[in-house]
Amino acid sequence: MPIHLGTPTPTPTRSRPRTTPSPPSTAPLAAASPTRPTPPTGTEDPSLLPPVVGRSAWARPAAAVFVVGWGANMFASLLHAYGDLGGLRADGLFGAYALGLIPALLVVARVSDRVGRRRALLAALLFSALGSAVMSLSDGAFGAILTGRILIGISAGAAFGPGTAWIRELSDSARTRGGGARRAAVALTAGFAAGPLLSGAIVQWLPAPRLTSYLVHIALVALALPLVFRAPETARRHVGPDERRSTAGRRPGSYLTSRTFLAAVLPTAPWIFGAATVSFTVLPALVSLGDFGSVGSGVVAATTLGTGVAVQPWAGRLARRSPAAPFRTGMTAAVAGMLLAALTAGTGSLALLLTTAVVLGSAYGILLVSGLRLVETLAPPRHGATAIAVFYSLAYTGFAFPVLVQALSGRWNPVAVLVAGAGLATAALAATFIAWPRRARSPHGTPPDLTGQIPPIADLRVRTLEPATKSQEAR
Repeated sequence: MPIHLGTPTPTPTRSRPRTTPSPPSTAPLAAASPTRPTPPTGTEDPSLLPPVVGRSAWARPAAAVFVVGWGANMFASLLHAYGDLGGLRADGLFGAYALGLIPALLVVARVSDRVGRRRALLAALLFSALGSAVMSLSDGAFGAILTGRILIGISAGAAFGPGTAWIRELSDSARTRGGGARRAAVALTAGFAAGPLLSGAIVQWLPAPRLTSYLVHIALVALALPLVFRAPETARRHVGPDERRSTAGRRPGSYLTSRTFLAAVLPTAPWIFGAATVSFTVLPALVSLGDFGSVGSGVVAATTLGTGVAVQPWAGRLARRSPAAPFRTGMTAAVAGMLLAALTAGTGSLALLLTTAVVLGSAYGILLVSGLRLVETLAPPRHGATAIAVFYSLAYTGFAFPVLVQALSGRWNPVAVLVAGAGLATAALAATFIAWPRRARSPHGTPPDLTGQIPPIADLRVRTLEPATKSQEAR
């Protein structure tokens, strides 16, 4: 047996042994591959890819929400064109569209998560036009007007939940995160304000107001349809692994039983439209507007809802100070507005009427945008449209306020009824102190940050030093 001593032969030392790839050698590469970004190959599922949208893409669904809001609220001025129906029946027609709205909100929101926002909003626009067409041909018949109002309610329910979610998703996709709730609230409120203002002018000065007002709305629907059809879809996407982990072990509706929802959203949401409708439906019927009843009602509605748009940036600044601040400020405005409404009904002052419209409009705007932001933070993203639908359903119960005031005023003085309403608003204000108790220091008991801002420096310092303190105690 030869023994190799000395310098080895060059072949074995300089040549690298030939190896063949084996399955174990590829395992590290396979394990590391998810951490490396892989360029698109053209075979990915498009529903898994984030949408590429422009910064103004949110304006397309916002236009549809504006048009549907126009059709829903223009009836506030048209009530004067149906004076032969009587006060209680007219107020009932105004709030009747909630009969179609609330079921549509709860059903269509969930459907839009599966079939897409575009289909839901296109259907909403068509129902809105159909409702206006039915009422334009009603010739004042109560049953036909009621049918049209219910169709308008269905269109509003199909539009507001999915539309708000779509505006928010397109705002987030365009890297303008945080503005989606405010943009949706502005679009809805602008439609609510413009509808009665323009319809009031038509009723006051143009011929055939019962027909002309509805034709204007149908024309706006025709303009909004192509905008929605070309808007990028956002809903029909698979749930990512991060969201699956974040929602694992949680019931889909667990946020509905949280203390924040039950003590903050539940008691304050009805005052969103409750405050607004007391301003532009109840008070114009209690205060004489002379020969300008129709356009005067439109001005009151525009003042109320225009104020609601103007105060929404202020609501965002309040939320940066404290998540409770906008809710308490909004409900304080509701209490003050109801007391002013009682004073307005007792004196019949036009100046007080406009002042009350500003105060109640402030309550409307602050509570609307703050409630939307809070619900969006409480609910998982995949249930965003459903959460918004639940919130709007609670808010739209406020449309029953004019009917209640009208019915109770038959037994008691309207001033006393409005003062009692201020007492109910005070109870809702008190509930917010249960949602956010004072001096609550536990991070597990505090509600989520509404504005997405960085926590204060002092909080970061405490959280950073806490693990070190525990390790020193362990030593």
